[in-house]
Amino acid sequence: MKRLSLIVVALCAALAVVGCKPQSHYQMKGIIVNTQDLATVDWGKLAAENGINTVGTHMFPGEVIEFIQSEKGQAFLASCKEHGVDVEHQLHSMAELLPRELFSEDSTMFRMDENGRRVADANCCVHSERALETIAENAVKVAEILRPTNHRYYFWLDDGKPVCQCEKCKEYTESEQALIIENRIIAALREQDPEAQLAHLAYYNSLKAPRKVKPAEGIFLEFAPFLRSWEKPLADLSVEDRGMSHAQNMAHLKENLEVFPAETAVVLEYWLDVSLFSGWKKPAVQLPWRRDVFLSDINTYAELGIKNVTSFGVYMDSAYFEAYPDTTPLKEYGEGLKNYVLESK
Repeated sequence: MKRLSLIVVALCAALAVVGCKPQSHYQMKGIIVNTQDLATVDWGKLAAENGINTVGTHMFPGEVIEFIQSEKGQAFLASCKEHGVDVEHQLHSMAELLPRELFSEDSTMFRMDENGRRVADANCCVHSERALETIAENAVKVAEILRPTNHRYYFWLDDGKPVCQCEKCKEYTESEQALIIENRIIAALREQDPEAQLAHLAYYNSLKAPRKVKPAEGIFLEFAPFLRSWEKPLADLSVEDRGMSHAQNMAHLKENLEVFPAETAVVLEYWLDVSLFSGWKKPAVQLPWRRDVFLSDINTYAELGIKNVTSFGVYMDSAYFEAYPDTTPLKEYGEGLKNYVLESK
């Protein structure tokens, strides 16, 4: 027995000498692109070539469904399967989950504004049972077509839009109202997909951690620091660009991690988001890639226990790569996540 133990120790030492590389800290290494990007570039192949293991489609359920059901959409799914790349769908959803034409039928499903009027401009009244039922039913219908390969679903509220201010709802923050809806959706999703997980998007006006509402089983945090600078690392707490300081962003993230598990959390970043740096107008500008900022940021997130990262890469279509063929940012992004190992302290 003693001899066997010595052999095991020697074998382990030999493996260390030959340089067995520790496994990457990061599990999800993702990118999010829109249907125009997917229709003109083989993103399954491109992602795999650059160490990216998850591609998220974007932006609205209807347009993504139309694309996925098309010949090019089926080719995209086949390419991702061939190259071992997961597919998920990150969607601005509320306008389609609660169709605005229902307002004339039952205005109480829709939000009340600060003047006490029911309006159909955004989101819903989270204390309307009929609204929640309609939203959950339609989420399931979308999910039947847009089934992610990793069981992670994303049904976001209307982008940065106001929420309900009725007597019952106004006691809840934007993030708490979102979580009420998400808790209802995940219960419905799990009836058809027992492994379903659903994102709670902490973004813009919903960055504050929910306190009055607790996440149901299967809800995970998706943290999107839209109000930050990408010229300096998030760890530089002196930065106060774009309406919210890095110190505030980090405080919101840490507060959310008191509510949601770090091990299931997803960070949604903008390092590769050509659309953002182009002001959401084409022709697109060349991505102002900052490898140093990216590497610092993934270390910051890893130290908080986060293991899943994705970034918008919208506007990376064929026209973009024709104008700017250098794919170094994608390579350094994928390699950075793949090779990152959290040092023990």
